[in-house]
Amino acid sequence: MSSQSSISTCTAFEGHRRIASGALPDVALAVHAVLARGEQAPVLIFDDVTSQPIEFDLRGTPQEIVARLKKQAGDATDANAAHSAATDSDTTTAATSAEDAPRGRGRPKLGVVAREVTLLPRHWDWLNAQSGGASVALRKLVEAARVAGEDRHRQRVAQEASYRFMTALAGNLPNYEDATRALFADDRTRFTQIVETWPADVCAFASRLAERAFTAKA
Repeated sequence: MSSQSSISTCTAFEGHRRIASGALPDVALAVHAVLARGEQAPVLIFDDVTSQPIEFDLRGTPQEIVARLKKQAGDATDANAAHSAATDSDTTTAATSAEDAPRGRGRPKLGVVAREVTLLPRHWDWLNAQSGGASVALRKLVEAARVAGEDRHRQRVAQEASYRFMTALAGNLPNYEDATRALFADDRTRFTQIVETWPADVCAFASRLAERAFTAKA
């Protein structure tokens, strides 16, 4: 379940019908109104980014619900500020210690770390033949690998968010399993063909989540 303190927006569904999207207080009040009417379809609320399920404390009047959410948000902000201040203090202390330490002979310039790298002779031959030499070539290779890894991570997170929503709300819809296979196979065309046959609100939300997965490596 998502922590409400880290959520900026969410979306609520009554069955396959979208009730509301937006800030937590707005969605909470919309859900409260639906439940007050005694609707029979299950109501589910999703974080707009992760699709983690959200639960609201809907006791009391609308004013009490909103006040409770604002208090929770304020408490979370205070906790995050305290954590940030502690982290900044630790970073400053570490930086001061590093600056005060005596510089040894031949110590690298600030920001460059010298460490031993063990490679086969043919690897060194190739690196030394690159423009800028071995150090420049290694830095370029590491940076390219880092970017590729981040792209893959973003895609995986987006795929998991899409899958989480589809499992919760579309598990009984036609060709659900085929849609999940298309999602993880990065097959946008097949995925779109399937979800377009689903209820409009489910299709729209699933498509928006999946779009981040399909474009994460772009």
